[in-house]
Amino acid sequence: MTNTPFLDRAERLLQAVEANCDRINDTTDADIDAERTGGMVTLTFANRSQIVINLQPPLHEIWLAAQCGGFHYQFQDAQWQDTRGRGEFFASLSDCASQQSGCALTFADDICSSI
Repeated sequence: MTNTPFLDRAERLLQAVEANCDRINDTTDADIDAERTGGMVTLTFANRSQIVINLQPPLHEIWLAAQCGGFHYQFQDAQWQDTRGRGEFFASLSDCASQQSGCALTFADDICSSI
């Protein structure tokens, strides 16, 4: 993959994360603050814990840092897949966010298409 397709796909992912936070805040009692700075989104939960998602353009990867660990994702088979075979980005983000917030949260990759 070249830089342009990576950046396009990565930007769509970050937009989907932000849109998911808006949806979650509108439909649940979860209070997630999503702060975007360039190629990084920081999710801050009511308990002040954070998840950081950032782009790594030289590697064509997206990194996710949460209390449960750090994960690296590359775009494969039409999804952002963990480089160590631990699953798809949005499923992992849902698991990490649910653990950190204390409530069941679901992040989906197709939220931008429904807005």
